[in-house]
Amino acid sequence: MNKTISINLGGIFFHIDELAYQKLKLYLDAIRRSLSDDPQGRDEILNDIENRIGELLSERITDVRQVVDENDIDEITKIMGKPEDYLVDEEIFEDETGYNRAKTSNKKLFRDTDDKFLGGVCAGLAHYVGIEAIWMRLLWLALLFFFGTGFLVYILLWILVPQAETTAEKLQMEGEPVNISNIERKIREEFQDVSAKVKDGVNDISEKVKNSDFKKNLSGNTKSGLNEIIDTLGTILVSILNVLGKIIGAVIIFIASIAIIGLIIAAFSWGSFEMLGFSEDFINYPPFFFDSVIPAWLLITFAFLAIAIPFVILFLLGLKILSSNVKSFSTTTKLSLLGIWIISLLGLGFAGINYASQTAYDGVFKQTEELPIIANDTLTIKMIADDNLSARSELSRQYDFETVYENEIQKLYSSRINVDIKSTDKTNASIKIRKESTGKNKLNANKDAESIEYEFNITDKNLLLNGYFLSNFNNKFKDQLVDITIYLPINTVLYLDNSTKSYLDNVQNVQNIYDRNMPKHLYKMTIDGLACLDCDSSIFGDDYKEKNEKFNLKIDEDGVEVNINNGKKNANIKVDENGVKIN
Repeated sequence: MNKTISINLGGIFFHIDELAYQKLKLYLDAIRRSLSDDPQGRDEILNDIENRIGELLSERITDVRQVVDENDIDEITKIMGKPEDYLVDEEIFEDETGYNRAKTSNKKLFRDTDDKFLGGVCAGLAHYVGIEAIWMRLLWLALLFFFGTGFLVYILLWILVPQAETTAEKLQMEGEPVNISNIERKIREEFQDVSAKVKDGVNDISEKVKNSDFKKNLSGNTKSGLNEIIDTLGTILVSILNVLGKIIGAVIIFIASIAIIGLIIAAFSWGSFEMLGFSEDFINYPPFFFDSVIPAWLLITFAFLAIAIPFVILFLLGLKILSSNVKSFSTTTKLSLLGIWIISLLGLGFAGINYASQTAYDGVFKQTEELPIIANDTLTIKMIADDNLSARSELSRQYDFETVYENEIQKLYSSRINVDIKSTDKTNASIKIRKESTGKNKLNANKDAESIEYEFNITDKNLLLNGYFLSNFNNKFKDQLVDITIYLPINTVLYLDNSTKSYLDNVQNVQNIYDRNMPKHLYKMTIDGLACLDCDSSIFGDDYKEKNEKFNLKIDEDGVEVNINNGKKNANIKVDENGVKIN
């Protein structure tokens, strides 16, 4: 067992074991012997050294009951430096003491971590060349910008150049003599700085002043520099991640806020815009809202809650990322929100299943009517629109719907109509209208198809077909359409108005003319389909041209023209009002 002794260093009481006390006493006596016999200089320096040792010990001894041992004294002497490191000349003090300062020692290159921005390289170089650190930093920035190698050189210097840790090294870095006067001044400045920090309540001293320690090896310097680089880069990385985290939190809050505001506006729109007089085109309901057994207002509520609750959670998460003081929802609130969210999802799922069942079966309704058209008659087919119903500027087949009102009743206006023309062996022409729809069962699908409103009219050999049909508004997503097939007797002449251009659906014709090229021409019904009477051969299909390139017949108001080509010779026969001409 070692005996403990109570000592006072710089006004701070410590309990120290006997061996540690003897080592500390020998250390202070050695310093006293290395100093001048002048009481003024010696006592002042010793007082500052003891105060500094007291400060260093107080940082290591956190409990008043803790005893200072030999290891603590060894660590303190390592920081303060050995007495033989104090280089003292014969003449120490000037003026009234009669002593002179020692000669200025040569400057050495160290990193100044007391004035560092990253590693203290620029500050150390500034001391070495005798300029302000700001100018050295600007020089490095210029090297980095213009040459691109400044960063690598900086890292290399950061690794190789040692850090000025002890008082002697700091004096050498600044080019000042390493003597007792300067050491005392440095210690006093550091002690005053520490005292100020203590008064301000700062318990963690960022940089500790250490005494002379000249013997540093290159490998130790390199390791210290690497460790400092790694620590600094780690700090920078952590800072960047913290900033990115804050940015992500802000982005989450922004997105969640926009989503919640949009949902509130959408819910208000769906629930209130009808009362304000807006049309249904403005309120674009999801498909499962139509013909559903669940009321629309309840579906709107389910949809709002199912989407809004996750965004509320995201909003709270963003707030917690930005500030740790934000409190989470209570367990009761969390469970309540989870229950409401699950109920909303189940409600929407049921509505979706119900919607799928509404379109599970295909239904058809057919109607056929005879037309007062016989062989050799000329029939004109034209598509017409109702300008009082539709706001569309052009009549054409389209696959979307338009909401219209007929006698103040809301209906769907659609131009999804296909027109085909075929031959018949009957005496009179006829028209077959096929209406198609889907439904939750075959019966309902057939009824929905039958409910489609479509009309046509024939006057003076003109067949006027509606270019649209009307349907119940709830049938918007039941895939409804109308197929029209016109049957014409052989030798019936047909003229297709330009309005039929987008409605024709793969009409069979002798010359294989595309549907879009068929309007505005006269055709004659044959067993093989329609034969164009006034078409230019440029619109004929390629397969027809290859098959009939040896014989070409053209009949128009100018007469009849026949071209014959057997591969070796070409003959042309033209019959008109002037007679027959053969080439």
